[in-house]
Amino acid sequence: MVTIGIVTRNIHGWATTQLTRAIIELGHEPFPFNFRSLYTEIGENGYKVFSNNVDLGEKLSALIVRPLGRLSFEQAFFRMDTLHLLENLGVPVINSPKAIEIAINKHRTLALLSKNGIKVPYTIVTENVNEAVKRLSFEKGIVVKPLFGSKGLGSFLLKDRDFAWRVLADLRYLRHVLYLQEFLKHGGRDIRAFVVGENVVAAMYRELPGSWKTNIARGAKPKPLKITDEITEIAVKTAKIVGCDVAGIDIVEVEGEKYVIEVNSQPGWKGIQRVTKIDIAKKIVEYVVREKIKR
Repeated sequence: MVTIGIVTRNIHGWATTQLTRAIIELGHEPFPFNFRSLYTEIGENGYKVFSNNVDLGEKLSALIVRPLGRLSFEQAFFRMDTLHLLENLGVPVINSPKAIEIAINKHRTLALLSKNGIKVPYTIVTENVNEAVKRLSFEKGIVVKPLFGSKGLGSFLLKDRDFAWRVLADLRYLRHVLYLQEFLKHGGRDIRAFVVGENVVAAMYRELPGSWKTNIARGAKPKPLKITDEITEIAVKTAKIVGCDVAGIDIVEVEGEKYVIEVNSQPGWKGIQRVTKIDIAKKIVEYVVREKIKR
């Protein structure tokens, strides 16, 4: 029996309870704990990382990371640094802090994917409003996204160049970096592929007719989707490029071509679980035990 930690914002959240159940059913010990319980002791002989007086370096055989949530920069750096410290102590962290840092940054993720042959939307990232407006075509529309964010929050669609200039200038004044994508008309539907290791264990369409946002959190409905070799190839390659063992890969299909829109390194699976008989939590735990824990 091994002890698998789950670090999360809410130990009673749906995904955490699913992972806890799966760990127990597979004959192991779960150890869920809150990010806010973490602390590090640093002394003459190095450091230790604790949660509620438990030495995590000694206690854990592996650690599964759930979403960090909305944080100050200090909180983000502390939590990510702590994951790095645990990894340096020999605790396998899934996903690794390096992979989380890449995936959480849309700019870096998209650049790496494009460099490695994954199709992505035409994108401009800049602090210069003039360059942004000059280089973009507004015929199809431009999607403006926060550089860091998820669930479609803070994203909006612009179709008028003059109005876009004013909006982007306001964002720049507030010291935002401009992350802008040419809108791909997907008919209110995209694909979420759930990757665990070398496999896509489940996939779904996310449908919200009449809307360009297809996040489940924004009201889209999950629909069953047969996993094809093409989807597996794109999704698994994408996860590997970013360094994720577990990932939610968002794909849109336009005129027969598939484009990766985003990579989620701490994906939820409540929606996709509704359209598959695969026990996704068990697939994650089985992978962690088989591939990440030293015997």
